[in-house]
Amino acid sequence: MKKNSIAVIGAGKWGQALHFALSQNQECLITSRTKKDIKNFVDLDTAMNCEYLVIAIPAQQIGQWLKENFKFKNQKILVASKGIEANTGEFLNEIYARFVPEKNVGFISGPSFAAEVIKGLPAAIVINSTSKKLYKEFSPFFPTFLKTYYSKDVIGAEVAGAYKNVLAIASGICEGLNLGNNARASLISRGLVEMQRFGLHFGAKKSSFVGLSGAGDLFLTASSTLSRNYRVGLGLAEGKTLDTILEELGEVAEGVKTAEAIDKLSSKHGIYTPIANEVKLVLEGKNPLDSLKDLLRS
Repeated sequence: MKKNSIAVIGAGKWGQALHFALSQNQECLITSRTKKDIKNFVDLDTAMNCEYLVIAIPAQQIGQWLKENFKFKNQKILVASKGIEANTGEFLNEIYARFVPEKNVGFISGPSFAAEVIKGLPAAIVINSTSKKLYKEFSPFFPTFLKTYYSKDVIGAEVAGAYKNVLAIASGICEGLNLGNNARASLISRGLVEMQRFGLHFGAKKSSFVGLSGAGDLFLTASSTLSRNYRVGLGLAEGKTLDTILEELGEVAEGVKTAEAIDKLSSKHGIYTPIANEVKLVLEGKNPLDSLKDLLRS
């Protein structure tokens, strides 16, 4: 293994943004399934031989990718994906636990649009890990325009990072239906309560939901067309089919599958999640106005 070297795995917009940021202080490699014209693009084997890995592949692909490609050689890993595995209802830390010791893995959270990071605009992120040593090793890799914080509340970061995408779809629907600022503010604030309720059930800390990982990321993602999930909501409000929306988007919108996962988990554990449940139904074809009426009655 090449010591003190770092690579990003996954060259979507977020992966490229992280590669740009991490390249400010040192050489950073990048790889993906398909070859791309990016500086320091390498094959997967070369990237996997680095001591530090930042994995930015879609959440729904992680389990299969790890099974097919990953060999643990004491790498330190920072997970840049946000979502819940739809088929199994597993959180990403549960999936990674089958392949990597807990002390070797951390999770990025916080408000950080790729389009702004790749321009070098200032932002703050949280590195969540049970190992503060891991945070101290990764933190110096980041440039000054990305301020890093530490938290050991991995499950809180995971729930917030996944749930905010579902709420962003709801917010996009709200905007697309021209329901007004009052309605959107009410939706986002009640969504934050719902997200927290869901997270607390799985052992998250309440403080995580009022910080960068929770409120910070939610307010960002649920209020801008830079958010893919927000744009999904706008499309649904316009009456477009989900297939059409995703084809036009040309990128993965993690909230689509995460809504399905949350619906399964909330049903299994008896957690009250009305907004996420309605988003799942609208994604399946329910009229958004009917969802609005049902939410107002609930």
